[in-house]
Order: sequence, then C-alpha cells, then structure tokens
Amino acid sequence: MGKLKVMDLFCGTGGFSKGFENTGAFRVAYGVDLLPAAVETFRMNHPEAVALTADVRSIRLSSVADQTGLSAEEPTVIVGGPPCQGFSSIRPFRSSHDDDPRNSLFEEFASYVNYFRPPVFVMENVVGLATHKKGSTIEQIQECFDSLGYSSDWRIMNAAHFGVPQKRERLVLVGAEAGINVTFPSPTHAGQFKTIGIKDRTRHLLPPPLTDEPSLFMSEESKLPEALSVMEAIGDLPPVAAGECISEYMLPPQNDYQSARRRSATRLDWHVATNHTRRMLDIIRHAGSNITAIPQHLISSGFSSSYSRLDPDCPAVTLTVNFVHPASNKCIHPFQDRALTLREGARLQSFDDNFQFAGSRTQVAKQIGNAVPPLLGQAIAESVIDMLSGSS
Repeated sequence: MGKLKVMDLFCGTGGFSKGFENTGAFRVAYGVDLLPAAVETFRMNHPEAVALTADVRSIRLSSVADQTGLSAEEPTVIVGGPPCQGFSSIRPFRSSHDDDPRNSLFEEFASYVNYFRPPVFVMENVVGLATHKKGSTIEQIQECFDSLGYSSDWRIMNAAHFGVPQKRERLVLVGAEAGINVTFPSPTHAGQFKTIGIKDRTRHLLPPPLTDEPSLFMSEESKLPEALSVMEAIGDLPPVAAGECISEYMLPPQNDYQSARRRSATRLDWHVATNHTRRMLDIIRHAGSNITAIPQHLISSGFSSSYSRLDPDCPAVTLTVNFVHPASNKCIHPFQDRALTLREGARLQSFDDNFQFAGSRTQVAKQIGNAVPPLLGQAIAESVIDMLSGSS
C-alpha cells in the first residue's frame, strides 16, 4: 500500500502534519488556514500539497475534493486543531451537505470528517477544552462524532514526554471508524511536571514515576531517558548578541537531538536576536528564574514568569507567540543576555533546521509559538499507523 494522505485543517505552519510526514508512511495532501504567511510556510514545506488561504467556513468541500482528488473512497487521515472559539456554541451536527452554512469552526472540522470519511482523525487543542463548561463541551464533541459513526477518546499529552524539549500540554482526541481500536502513543521520555489539565490522572499520558528503587519488572535498558533540556536542544547554536544575526554553525552537534534537527541543513537560518532597548538589556542582565530577580525600579508590572531565564537543565516552559520579547513569558536565554532567537524557539518546538518559514520576524514567531511540535505529531502518527495496521 502506498502512503496514506493527510488533510491538515487550521494547519498553521503544518508542524502537526510534518510529524505525520516524517514517519515515512504519510503524504500531506491538503492544508487550509486563515493566515497568509502561515499558509506560505505550509506550502514551502509541503510543496506537493494543495494549500489554501481562506476561512474554512467559506470553502465548499466538493471544491476541495475536485482540487485534491480526495474522496471518501480513498483512505485519508484528517488532523487539525479548531481554534478555541470554535467550541463556544456547539450544536448537534445537522447535515452532510457541503454547502450548509455554519458558524462553528468545530462543525467545519466535523464536516470534513463526515464528507471525506477518514478511517482515523486526530483533533488537538488546548487542555482547557477538557473542563470547558464543566466537561460538557468535550462530551458534546464526542457525541457529535458518535453520531457520524466514529468512536473517539482523548488524552492530555505533555510534549516533553515525547522527545520535545518543552513542557507543552495539549488535549488530543482520536477518532476511528468501526473496527479500528482507538489507541494513544506511550511516552518515550521520563519526567514529572506540573500539569495544567484536569485532575483525573487517567486522562494524562504519563511515563512511569521515577524511583531510586530497582524494579523487578524493568531492566536498565527499558528505562526511559530523561526529558530533553533547553541546552540539550540549543547548546550547539552559536552565541549571538541582541540585534545580531548569525547564519553559520560553529560547533558540530553535541547529541542525537541536535544531529536530528540539523538533518541536511548547511546554513543556519533565523538565528537572529531581538534588538532590545538599553532599558530592556538592563532588565535582562538582572534576570533569574522569575520576575522577583528584577529590581522593582526597573519594571512596573508583569506575570511571575515575565522577564525570566529558561532553566538550562530542564525542558522549556510552553513557548508563546511572543517568545522573542522577555516581557511576555520565561523566554530569556539561560546564559546570554537576550530573548530566544527564532531558530532557538523552533528547536524547542522540535522543528528541523531546514524547515522553512515565511513572513516577518513577528509573523514567524507567532507561527512557531502556535505550532504543534512535529515530534509530538510524529508520536501520534506512529500510533495511528498501529491503529490502521491492526497491531493496536
């Protein structure tokens, strides 16, 4: 059997579908997003795919079928993350007609599932979806897919448990047609982190707890490696001062993660640091693990994680769309007096160095901050392969 095709809805950069593609078992065939720069990034990295810049609610699914050649008769996996506002007014799914007017972004995701009938689909979102309206929203979502003939289940995944050097939690819902068992990947890396999700631990995909006691059932070889740290991810990138840009590697890769991210890259792109003001540089020089390290006369407000340095020996906190600006979150380099560069942010999101980005620095930072880490997408894709092969 040839490669299965993937449709990426609300695709952004295409990090989610890139993870599927990196397994070697999938080919990305379609992507749609509202932001032109993000779609151009998607197009640059998925040159064979049909890429549309549009409000998904304005697209006729019959037109998508015509442009892509995809249909319900051909197995196609659908992935995507409808924006949060798409869950504000979920209603029972109403029709299979592709020209039915809708005003819910989630309904559009469901429409694609209903029209193209994938054997498996994956919907990812913020962990807050689990508790939205006291859990009734996620129940309505599952009821919707059940009405379409799909079984579904969901878990909260921390990217750091799947090889990403970042403590980024996402809710992942997997749906499957009759005869396919819904399963989820097992963590590949150890680490106990605070969660922002629900208290029900069974909903979290967690590795075994770390212990100093030898296990009768676990060999030394089977123990999971520790989650990757910030410096394990970016330590090979050359030093760069605020406002400077460096486009050449100066050190060889120091570990497997760095080697994997470099792949065939020969040039270092987007390793450019924000040109901080003199006042901001003064703040950065005082920066520590949280905002309390900053003298009060230098700042007037901020969150506890603002103006603070990343811990070099731990995974990064969740990157925001403003990770190049220290006021937004914990995004100051562990040792250098500046915020992260775009390339460092991409490394912490597990993008390869040859992954191309389109747009301005602000647009690229937003794309990176909003992306599904490709390695997280790859872990999910591998479990989808198991589901489709029946090995689950």
